[in-house]
Amino acid sequence: MTSSITVTAPAKINFRLDVLKKRPDGYHELRMIMQRIDLCDEIDIDVTPGEGISLSCEGSPFIPSDSSNIVWRAATAILTESKRKAAVKIHLRKQIPVAAGLGGGSSDAAAVLLGLNSLLGTQLTADQLRRIALTLGADVPFFISGEPAFAEGVGEILTPLAAIPKLWLLLINPGIHIPTPWAYKNLNLTTEKVAAKLPFLYKSAADVCAILANDLEPVAIRRHPVITDVKEMLVANGALGSLMSGSGSSVFGIFEDETAAKKAAASLPVASGWFIKVVSTI
Repeated sequence: MTSSITVTAPAKINFRLDVLKKRPDGYHELRMIMQRIDLCDEIDIDVTPGEGISLSCEGSPFIPSDSSNIVWRAATAILTESKRKAAVKIHLRKQIPVAAGLGGGSSDAAAVLLGLNSLLGTQLTADQLRRIALTLGADVPFFISGEPAFAEGVGEILTPLAAIPKLWLLLINPGIHIPTPWAYKNLNLTTEKVAAKLPFLYKSAADVCAILANDLEPVAIRRHPVITDVKEMLVANGALGSLMSGSGSSVFGIFEDETAAKKAAASLPVASGWFIKVVSTI
């Protein structure tokens, strides 16, 4: 058996991230609204007779190419679950900034699960894949489904939100890496948070802007005030709303349309080494 496939792994943004309480298991109870965007990594997967996994990466010096990589662990997990033996070769081309609050690693892992499920002919159901995905990371099940979602628990309880309209965003990462564990460790959560009621129906960009909030944003800003500068630049150049995504440090601005987002991208005084891109939700 020899087969290959190239899969894409889209990034995500959080329109909402509420940290409600710390759980007895050490994790945090979350409430999030997430959607994928058309900024994608690409992954080549080759399966041949034999055994073992090999991984190569390009596009980032921060990505390990060994068993510590979540992509490697995803391949191991599906081989174990399916009780299949195969030699799996993976080549990862990174486009999504690393440790940037965009879920790149989680999306890569989900893409490998889906790709190997197809190549190996294992025919695991979406529920089975989500169960495997949760063992890899809290965001990975979201990328298996791929729909805009209201996420609860540690992120694994997903309610689809099919009504979010297509949005045009200007995405900026100021070249800062913020590890997710650090962000949660430095969150000063003294009492259980009462969650505000959120709508499940969004008809316009204005509706989405009305619910923008991220409890991890103040944590990141205390160490990296440039995040505030980026948010203010986006609003000053026409963004209807702006927010840091996930644990940061990527910031997005929501615009009326693609033209407005591209105009802002062309006029912003972006510093050297910053990542800036006009994207749309998918």
